[in-house]
Amino acid sequence: MTQFLAFDLGAESGRAIVGHLSDQRLSLEVIHRFPNGPVRVGDSLYWDVLRLWSEIKAGLAMAVRQYGDISSVGLDTWGVDFALLAADDTLLGNPYHYRDRRTDGMMEAAFEIVPRAEIYELTGIQFMQLNSLYQLLAMVKADAPALSVAHTFLNMPDLFNFWLTGHKANEFTIATTTQCYDPRAGDWAYDMLQRLGIPTDMFGPIVQPGTVLGPLLPSVQAETDTGAIPVVATATHDTGSAVAAVPATGEDYIYLSSGTWSLMGIESKTPLINQDMLNFNLTNEGGFGNTFRVLKNIMGLWLVQECRREWAREGHEYSYHELTRMAADAPAFGPLVWVDDPRFLPPGGMSERIQAFCRETGQQVPQSKEEILRCVLESLALEYRRVAESLDRLSGRRLNTIHIIGGGSQNRLLNQFTADATGRTVVAGPVEATAIGNLLVQAIAMGEIDSLEEGRRIVARSFDVETFEPGDMTMWNEAYQRYLAFIEEK
Repeated sequence: MTQFLAFDLGAESGRAIVGHLSDQRLSLEVIHRFPNGPVRVGDSLYWDVLRLWSEIKAGLAMAVRQYGDISSVGLDTWGVDFALLAADDTLLGNPYHYRDRRTDGMMEAAFEIVPRAEIYELTGIQFMQLNSLYQLLAMVKADAPALSVAHTFLNMPDLFNFWLTGHKANEFTIATTTQCYDPRAGDWAYDMLQRLGIPTDMFGPIVQPGTVLGPLLPSVQAETDTGAIPVVATATHDTGSAVAAVPATGEDYIYLSSGTWSLMGIESKTPLINQDMLNFNLTNEGGFGNTFRVLKNIMGLWLVQECRREWAREGHEYSYHELTRMAADAPAFGPLVWVDDPRFLPPGGMSERIQAFCRETGQQVPQSKEEILRCVLESLALEYRRVAESLDRLSGRRLNTIHIIGGGSQNRLLNQFTADATGRTVVAGPVEATAIGNLLVQAIAMGEIDSLEEGRRIVARSFDVETFEPGDMTMWNEAYQRYLAFIEEK
């Protein structure tokens, strides 16, 4: 048996997971869980990066104490956010959270200097105000002192990998989320960055997922009672790892990584950058094996998560299972919301924002918690249909199966809604796709698995999935027309 250690850091929580590979089967054991989330200081949102670092070291110590022989370590996180280091590698302030309001208006400010179409032509990345590009531009506009002395730009997993190994590198899959990367040139979009006033000397070399960065630093080894365990730059963007674990064969499928965000797309050997892609506002993010994830970032279960937090503050604690049951009990095909409306991006007051959207669009306003939840889940399923149809057009073929992976694949109601709304077969699972993909890349890097194709066969043998077939689409077709009308008005 070979054992690997994966750290999977999401926007709500992090886990240390040991993967046991034996006889062409993979099993997982979560050995450490810890919370994650924004920390507000004044009007700004930050990540508590030093606490996360302490949790990573705690997970390392636990893994070695419990299992002794760990073949390698790999780490993945959410996208776009970054840290800046000084010339002496000092951290220049707490990394900002992508939902911080400093990026308000920054896309429009960028377009005044570099036209929108040109930015897309250079980067092929979906326009979202949270992208690293607009975070950096906000620093330029604010004359941020940190930017003037920054020596190194590292996305969040790159920062942790540097602290683990002392090796500074920008991993490909996470670098592509920034909208600072030129996928055709295979390097940073230096000219565009310079035109926007963003210093370019801080952007370093880009490495492919599966690169062995080196052993744990002696100081980390001493603090965690570990040895010189190799650290692998996995597909360090969590969706990159999740897509690597899709238990699919062939090409006629859509993947949907479901969690706080829903990331829905197809794999491509080359970036797709054309007018249709720009019109659909789809993105080209890096994948394992020099592939690209042609996908749409969708607001996802964030709306449900924020409602849950809001109601908990009011004294009403619900599990996600209870929230799903509440949505199932509400009347079908009531009001709908465009889930990617920018008003839903910041935290706080989510149920009121959902009600406001319905009021402004002349719909019946959902009053009960059950009605609000049903509204969100049906709207998500309809957005999945819209994106699936755009992926059909881009690929030139009907993609009949949707593989839903990640934590959101446990929501059986949303899985059935997705099958019914899209008219496609939904295959749900595995739940721990991100950690599994992380572990597969480590196993390939360490020579235990020959290829990603072999890894996906191991996933199919090792983890159960559930299939959902579409039912009658009549009412969903009517709801879809209503949903499209909201988007056309935006």
